[in-house]
Parts: sequence; structure tokens; C-alpha cells
Amino acid sequence: MTEQQSNDLHPQRDLTRRRVVVSGGAAVAAAGLGTAIATTASAGETSATSATPSASASSPSGEVCYRLTSETTEGPYYIDADKIRKDITENKEGIPMTLRLKVIESDSCEPVAKAAVDIWHCDALGLYSGYESSSSGGGGTPPTGAPPTGTPPTGTPTGAPTGGPPGGGHQEPTDDKRYLRGTQLTDRHGFVEFTTVFPGWYRGRCVHIHTKVHVGGTLTDAGYEGGHTCHTGQLFFAEEAVLASAEVAPYNTSTTERTTLDADGIYPGNGAQGGLLNLKYRKGKIEKGVTASLTLGVDPDATHEGTDL
Repeated sequence: MTEQQSNDLHPQRDLTRRRVVVSGGAAVAAAGLGTAIATTASAGETSATSATPSASASSPSGEVCYRLTSETTEGPYYIDADKIRKDITENKEGIPMTLRLKVIESDSCEPVAKAAVDIWHCDALGLYSGYESSSSGGGGTPPTGAPPTGTPPTGTPTGAPTGGPPGGGHQEPTDDKRYLRGTQLTDRHGFVEFTTVFPGWYRGRCVHIHTKVHVGGTLTDAGYEGGHTCHTGQLFFAEEAVLASAEVAPYNTSTTERTTLDADGIYPGNGAQGGLLNLKYRKGKIEKGVTASLTLGVDPDATHEGTDL
């Protein structure tokens, strides 16, 4: 499906400066899920299909390119790239998820090789490693007694959200845990892949994954060092997939009010350009696993730390 252009403030400039944008998730998503729900680049729009959406403009290989991916705040729970690994689960419970990203240079649409891609996100109950004591807005330990029925309440919570300062204000880690965090270097085609779990939610935010892209640095025994951060963003999930996850354990034990994608104060509302993931999973069987994918358009020469938004 071709990405919608209605949120673009400068469509003519983008169409002449770069090729037409589409999400690219179908091109990079892993196959083999059978009959699946495939969420598109428009919030909440889904279709039961195994076909690849067509692109208005794409390379001979079927891959797509697009304008700059939206920059967002870093958030309070970032820890510098010190875990170079593909599998970041550390035995955390949750719906298995493969996250595959492609990093391209937004002007040339060429892949960016050897870029360090960080991701970090909360667990199924809203806790962040390194910050368990301050990210307890997700419910902390699972509640006792009978689990709640139906889907969690949604909307815009009243009062200030819990779990750290707003915006890009950074907190120092409060513990030495590092689950659901990791860094990988892109290959020569710009791809990077992580094995993780579907994130849960916590008060004041929709379901999301944080990401950073670093270039110009060096991989050392201590992690990725030097260079600069050319992109800081967040990856988002269509409502249909989140509602499906809320029906299965351990997500269905959460009593935390959930903010919807449309009510979130950080999601820019512009589909794939804003970080809305393309998701594939078996209809009615999301607990069997999810494949999430997106192409990130970055400017390698720019610096975007995400701390001043």
C-alpha cells in the first residue's frame, strides 16, 4: 500500500527531491507466517493478506525509500549502547517478536552500512530494565487474584504520567538489569534484526519502542563508541495488534490504563514516516509471534540526540 501523503506539509518538494515514500515493511518482513494480519502504514488500518503492497516508486528489488523519518524525544530511560546483540529478551515473558529495520540515507535512498541501531522498550507489564523502581507505572509485579476481563481501559489518563520526567529529561539507571535493550550494526544492505517480545504499556504512553541510529563510530569490547547520533525516534504499533496482545498472558494481567495511538502525545500521526511499524501475525494467534518491520530514512550528516524536544 502506498503511504499516504496528506500529512506532508511540503509534498512537491519531497516528490522532486526524493522518490515517492512507502513504508517498506512488507519488503523487509520475514515470510512464513501463513494467513496473517498485516497492518499497514496507516494507524489502525489492517487487512488479512499475504500479498506484498505495491509501491508507486521502488527499486528493481522491490525495496522502497522515503523522506526523513520523524525525530522524537529520547525519553528518560536511555542507556548508552553497551549490549551488542541480536537477542535482547533475556527470558522475559511476552509475545515473541522479530523486529527488522532497514536504514537508508534519505536523499540518495542508499543503504547505510555499519550504522549502530539501538532499541529499548518496556516489558509486557510496562517495566524498563535499568529503571524498574522508577518505571513502575506499568503495574510492577503481576497483580494477584483473578485477572481482569476484557481489554484494558483506554483514553488519555488524567494527571501527570508516572515513570520519570516528561520530554527528553534523562534519568540515571537505578539497577544493573539490561533486558529488552540491545544494539546491532547494519549489514551492507542497511538491515538489522532483533529478537525481542511485543512491548506492554504504561500510564501516559501508547505501546512503543525507542530507537537510535549512530554513525561514524567504532565497535569495541565496551560497545559502540565515537561517532554521532543521526536519528532518535520511536516505533509504534497499530491499535488492532495492541488489542489482540491484551487478550493473552502476561499482558492480560495488567490493570494499567492504556493510552491509545491516537491519544498519544508523542506519536506524530503520520504513519510510517512517524515510525508506525508494519506488523504481521497469524489472525487470532498473535501469541504465536509477530514480525515487525520498517525502513528508517536518516540524514547521516545530521545530529539528533532527542534530548531537546
